[in-house]
Amino acid sequence: MDVRPSGLHHVTAIADDPRANADFYRTVLGLRLVKRTVNFDRTDTYHLYYGDRAGNPGTVLTFFSWPGAPRGRRGAGQATTTTLSVPEGSLGWWAEHLASLGVAATRPAERGGEDVLSLHDPDGLAIELAASPDHHDTDPWDGGAVPAQHAVRGIRSVTLTENDAEATAAMLGDRLGFRLESETADRLRLRTGPATAGTGTIVDILADPWAEKGTVAVGTVHHVAYRAPDTPVQDAWRRTLEADGVDVTEIRDRSYFTSIYFDEPGGALLEIATDGPGFDVDEPLLELGRALRLPPWMRPRREEILRHLPPLDLADEPR
Repeated sequence: MDVRPSGLHHVTAIADDPRANADFYRTVLGLRLVKRTVNFDRTDTYHLYYGDRAGNPGTVLTFFSWPGAPRGRRGAGQATTTTLSVPEGSLGWWAEHLASLGVAATRPAERGGEDVLSLHDPDGLAIELAASPDHHDTDPWDGGAVPAQHAVRGIRSVTLTENDAEATAAMLGDRLGFRLESETADRLRLRTGPATAGTGTIVDILADPWAEKGTVAVGTVHHVAYRAPDTPVQDAWRRTLEADGVDVTEIRDRSYFTSIYFDEPGGALLEIATDGPGFDVDEPLLELGRALRLPPWMRPRREEILRHLPPLDLADEPR
């Protein structure tokens, strides 16, 4: 069985205030809040999911909200930048949009054939917008603050910062089926899937032998998840990793997908998540993200869980 990933499923990071987080990703980036739930391992913490209209795999950014927690430190052994795809010719519009909202953004020199805007969310998480000509099999959200012609199409890539870039590249290549696409003095670009696929097929490895180890807290990425079409393929990946001596978890039910977790050699936490059943399994597509949803085993404790969560009253449309 082919256990190579078909691209990114989602990226999960840590936020402080859930309201500020929701305002930024809905109003500034124009994403849809597709699921409002809790961290299944810590029910006093929101888990918020943003993506395209249906939260299709490859479009999803998710956040654990830890109000009052310390800021993390970006560094080695982490996913340090998440790059989102926007249509070619859209970066001028995005620069004006960000400036109108008081969001600082820089436009570094073209990198790897891409024109990029760099910015940070309210907690300091590093985000890039890359103008991409590639095909995106996604359904951009047009019900928010960003017109459909400029809307985010999905996750373009993640950048891993590593002290030993070769060890990480070897795992991604030898065990997970990525291929080396390009190389510069300090950056390796690996890809999975077709060269023209636009959603989540790229991993950039930034080599920095002297970088301090990162710490996971507010403003940093918690884990990066890749896609499996279904549970049999996911389990084949789990067994392959286990046979190679990788410490990989059992399959865990996340209600909207199932997951396994393991570390790459530098220490970044990776996940493989199934494409289904999807975010409309417990609420209609038109109602996604409007109310707190809990998995079946938590529903008897709903009132208790609500008492331990901060208020999160959001209008149907972002402010």
